[in-house]
Amino acid sequence: MSDQLFISQALTLARQAIGLSDPNPRVGCVLVSAQGAVIGVGHTQQAGGPHAEVMALRECERRGLSPKGATAYVTLEPCSHHGRTPPCADALAAARVARVVVALLDPNPQVAGEGVRRLREAGLIVEVLPVDDPQAQEAREINLGFLSRMVRNRPWVRLKVAGSLDGRTALDNGQSQWITGPAARADGHAWRARASAVLTGIGTVLDDDPRLDVREAPTVLQPARVVLDSQWRTPPSARLMASPGQVLVYGLASAEPTARARQQALQEAGAELVTTPESLQSQVDLPFVLQDLAHRGVNELHVEAGARLNAAFIAQNLVDELLLYLAPKLIGPGRGLAALAPLAQLSGAWTLSFRDATLVGEDLRVIARPPGREHF
Repeated sequence: MSDQLFISQALTLARQAIGLSDPNPRVGCVLVSAQGAVIGVGHTQQAGGPHAEVMALRECERRGLSPKGATAYVTLEPCSHHGRTPPCADALAAARVARVVVALLDPNPQVAGEGVRRLREAGLIVEVLPVDDPQAQEAREINLGFLSRMVRNRPWVRLKVAGSLDGRTALDNGQSQWITGPAARADGHAWRARASAVLTGIGTVLDDDPRLDVREAPTVLQPARVVLDSQWRTPPSARLMASPGQVLVYGLASAEPTARARQQALQEAGAELVTTPESLQSQVDLPFVLQDLAHRGVNELHVEAGARLNAAFIAQNLVDELLLYLAPKLIGPGRGLAALAPLAQLSGAWTLSFRDATLVGEDLRVIARPPGREHF
């Protein structure tokens, strides 16, 4: 029972790394003495800073306590490679910790069981939770984006939509502010803060001029803003260009002087431009974008776009999670959640499994996923 308690504390610590540790995983560590007392805790810091295990060892040292003979509870396998910091597996062994309980193995090819092997070779007892253990599953949920990037070479894609009960995200004339209430909007910003990047399409940029930053939730890191803009029409004066952090604009190659001039203006405004292959619909290639973002260290991608781009992500089976806010309103004719093609049979419908339904203020937040999507 005590193991479960301390792993639970480590999971709570791991959540404190949300909005802080990207592109590194969110990890928590609890050091417990042989007498059962907590002597050090920590979570992953900003990239290049200490990992969870080192933070816990440092707290132990500050308190004048010894980690010798202690048990370390960690939510992810301690790293075994030299990156921006030395290996955490070596730090635990050097501190003469006696036992390590690991919630989840790290699929990073630079780790992938090597951390556990090095700890055991150093004489430590290492226990790894079964993959179907509820706490192992919780550790997996906290780091779904990192795991997706390591295993699938693409971020975990979360599609966020806010609309009415009859599925309208805006009136026919495009007016959409505000269908949902302030509590739902603040909650949406908390989900933005989870992400390494927030993505939208050029249509939303031209219609709404969004900022795409995190303003209504605490965060250390601002997610990158990503625009899919095949013809480079993003205005250099767009509000998303003014917020702190990186701006990436993906578009198609063009030799037209006007397109080249628009590209130069965007670069001068601070955006990084990425030329993508052309899809069958003469748009940017979405799988290419996801792979490129993964290469840049994006773990979770938060998509807030219009109906056409939403439909493109859905049609190409690229959505891992739907984050849907429903206001208790009926609007009638208006713009839909996704401009999906007509179906010939109901069996062709995009089918999801509900994960959660919670009232947020006066609105309903629904989280749904394609069945089994988290198993990779």
